[in-house]
Amino acid sequence: MSQNTREKKKLKDKIDPQQLKKIGNFIFKERDYRFSLAILFVSFIACVLFISVVLLVVSIWLLSHFGVIGNFTDNPSSILVLIIVGQASVLISFGISFFLVKIPLKPINTLINHMNRLAAGDFKTRLSFGKRMSKNPTFKEISDSFNRMAEELENTEMLRGDFINNFSHEFKTPIVSIAGLAKLVNKGDLDEEQRSQYLSAIESESLRLADMATNVLNLTKVENQTILSDITEFNLSEQIRACVLLLENKWTQKEIELSLDFEELSIEGNEELLKQVWINLTDNAIKFSPVGGTVAIELEADGESVTVSVKNSGEIGESDRKKIWNKFYQADKSHTTEGNGIGLAIVKRIVELHGGAVGVESENGKVCFSVTLPCEQL
Repeated sequence: MSQNTREKKKLKDKIDPQQLKKIGNFIFKERDYRFSLAILFVSFIACVLFISVVLLVVSIWLLSHFGVIGNFTDNPSSILVLIIVGQASVLISFGISFFLVKIPLKPINTLINHMNRLAAGDFKTRLSFGKRMSKNPTFKEISDSFNRMAEELENTEMLRGDFINNFSHEFKTPIVSIAGLAKLVNKGDLDEEQRSQYLSAIESESLRLADMATNVLNLTKVENQTILSDITEFNLSEQIRACVLLLENKWTQKEIELSLDFEELSIEGNEELLKQVWINLTDNAIKFSPVGGTVAIELEADGESVTVSVKNSGEIGESDRKKIWNKFYQADKSHTTEGNGIGLAIVKRIVELHGGAVGVESENGKVCFSVTLPCEQL
């Protein structure tokens, strides 16, 4: 056994097992009292008291020396008594502070313990200083900030887990399909029609995989982008009409009735990025509309902002509306619908880069996605 290992074992043996906390690979001891912190706090108090006493003695001596008060300089014992009394006061204050310091340091110990739990990955931990102390505005601000941070980290961790699961599923499914179909084709005991069907399916799954990879790259690109570049003025109305035409094959196949209700409007922004927004939203509306359904695109401007609304037939549950902008999230749990749950995440990030906001509403058999862009940013 190495020296390091022996020392770690000795250290663990000294710790009360009931106080030892282990979260993941992180081991720590929750403590109500920290001696080093107490020494630091008491030393600071003692230094302040000592400096105060020294200043008091010097002040009295100077006042006495210049005759403002009784003459202490002729009676050195008076000065000595004053110094002794001052030193005794410092020592007594130091002793009292050392025994009572646990009370004011309790919130700090509580905060450190909760920070240790958070650092260990326990994102469900929440900070509370007790009923009385929580009424103090400062401690309330600390606990509120800590709890918001813990909640955000918990949500991020959940999102990371969902992302990994969905990402693995979305990539594995087409790969397994391609491998299985290729194996059937490779056997060679198929007629021409079956062979053609399997090859078409392989092509379709390959394109789906390529499309997914492209979307992941696009999402990574816009997520890492912090400054909006290549800002130009362009005709927004014309851009939306062009995006609809690019998807003509999809909406004609489903016999979708399209309604474009807007006038000509020019804006400033990143034309290429905003083009992805309108294509993704329109494609999403077509995808989830029933055969023979309707898709309507409206554009409104009020001088302060521009709002583009994309409406389609269908419904989205309340729980889905909260998660629909997450990466790889799909309302269709069976994953039978085309798509990979990346498009709306890209939309949200691009709109945020433009200083805008996205939203979704669903009522009376209609779903409405809205994008609001502030004119000042365009």
